[in-house]
Amino acid sequence: MAHQSTRRHRAGTLACLGAALSLVVSGCGPQDETPVLTWYTNPDDGGQAELAQQCTAEANGAYRIETSMLPRDASSQREQLTRRLAAGDSTMDIMSLDPPYLPELSEPGFLAPVPDDVAERTTHDTLDGALEGATWKDQLMGVPFWANTQLLWYRKSVVEEAGLEMDEPVTWDQLIEVARDQDKFLAVHGAQAESMTVWVNAMMESGGEQIVENPEASVEDTEIGLDSEAGRKAAEIVGTIGSEGLGSPGLPTQAENEAMLVFQQDRGSFMVNWPFIWPATQSAVEEGQFDESLLDDIGWTTYPRTFADQQATPPTGGINLGVGAESEHQELAWDAIECIVSPENQAEYFISNGNPPASASAYDYPGIDEQYPMKDAIRDSLDIAAPRPQTPYYNEVSTAIQQEFTPPSEVSEETAGRTGNFITEVLRGEALL
Repeated sequence: MAHQSTRRHRAGTLACLGAALSLVVSGCGPQDETPVLTWYTNPDDGGQAELAQQCTAEANGAYRIETSMLPRDASSQREQLTRRLAAGDSTMDIMSLDPPYLPELSEPGFLAPVPDDVAERTTHDTLDGALEGATWKDQLMGVPFWANTQLLWYRKSVVEEAGLEMDEPVTWDQLIEVARDQDKFLAVHGAQAESMTVWVNAMMESGGEQIVENPEASVEDTEIGLDSEAGRKAAEIVGTIGSEGLGSPGLPTQAENEAMLVFQQDRGSFMVNWPFIWPATQSAVEEGQFDESLLDDIGWTTYPRTFADQQATPPTGGINLGVGAESEHQELAWDAIECIVSPENQAEYFISNGNPPASASAYDYPGIDEQYPMKDAIRDSLDIAAPRPQTPYYNEVSTAIQQEFTPPSEVSEETAGRTGNFITEVLRGEALL
């Protein structure tokens, strides 16, 4: 019996040694019990994965962040996140959220509100446009990680010939007139895509109106403001550019990247677009696709006005970091988010991945001036920017606008009122998208 006991003891010892060597430890020694936080990230150039590693190292064993990449397009991201959150997935520790989907995920209680102390430490210098896009019903529901805004980009040679003073505000009507006179193209976004909603919303907001007038109302009581002076003007602008061929022959399928390509060509004049176009154009010049003179001919300023007497309200985008209400590690997740969104990390992410900071102070970090000479214009724009409609029914609102405002050549002033009625019918279950 003693001999058998010794053999069993030796066998058990060998089993434990084998388990340790294979890192499959089960009762044979110390285990790695470090809590794992899953961060669901939107696709980027690897910057979020790098920040996950960096903040894991700075946590000194308190937690480990692992990233899980979401689909590339925003609608697929929304679908995956919504399904997981609705199912009570406890691994939804940190999520990179597109601002328009924050109300939809907040309303049913899928997101944990940002604790007051975390909000105070992470948003004390957040730019207004970014902060507005992270708030629902006066409660911060996500921490702004990076923000984005569109500038008005222009070809200096076109402006000089037109005699425009770009230090002063310009209107869409002025841009249209210059394109007509010089037989140039306006690089705008005419595709049936999210970029159309961004464009229409920015023109509406710049005209002092909102697409959704009472975003916190019930679905039955939601009021759509498209049938207004600003809505009709926005439709007139889209329709004029489309029907007169001022947006290039490819306008019906033209989103942000395609608009950039139009702007880079000889008939480019003005463009509304995100800052990514600057490093992209630099790369194209370095690869020999364009002459160095193209970069010298590009200028930038604030988004164009809808009406001459009203300040422009540029579009804003970006990513907020939210925590799932069913996460098992909420406190640790907020600690990790504080690390991720530090001004230093936002500045580094801007330099490495091209996404502008939500923090005002991050723009003063070394290296940004050289890479983004328009950084002050971006920061100033984000301070007067507005998000797309903050509503739990954003998907219905955006999809309806995309359907009704395309193709641009068929848009008229009547499109605004018709679209508003259509959205109302969809929300009340009287029509289908």
